Amino acid sequence: MATNRTFTMVKPDAFADGNSGAILSMIEKAGFKLIAVKLTKLTAETAGKFYAVHSERPFYNDLCAYMSSGPIVAVILEKENAVADFRTLIGATNPANAAEGTIRKIFAKSIEANAVHGSDSDENAAIEGAFFFSELERI
Repeated sequence: MATNRTFTMVKPDAFADGNSGAILSMIEKAGFKLIAVKLTKLTAETAGKFYAVHSERPFYNDLCAYMSSGPIVAVILEKENAVADFRTLIGATNPANAAEGTIRKIFAKSIEANAVHGSDSDENAAIEGAFFFSELERI
């Protein structure tokens, strides 16, 4: 069953490059409502917990180091068909394969430094949103 909420993060590269505002603006212009927004910095340990599903993958340690390298902006978004519509808006993980006009095509530097995270399912959107926000912090 599809829900109307998803989760995203503006990653350290996009934040460091001053692109957070432009990315959030693109998201809002695409019809998403910002339900909760938090500027934070992950520790390597916290990044490891968030990405635990990838712990057996060869890129896991590099991913945790990268995600704890600088501030991120965590956001819960709301829109009908939120997960699928947001995945379309951000584009392919590899910015070289991302469609023109997508967030990753415009702002990503590489597969790793791809500007934003986007939940891949309704279930993961709920889990990932709850990782960063308590129920009281959500509108």
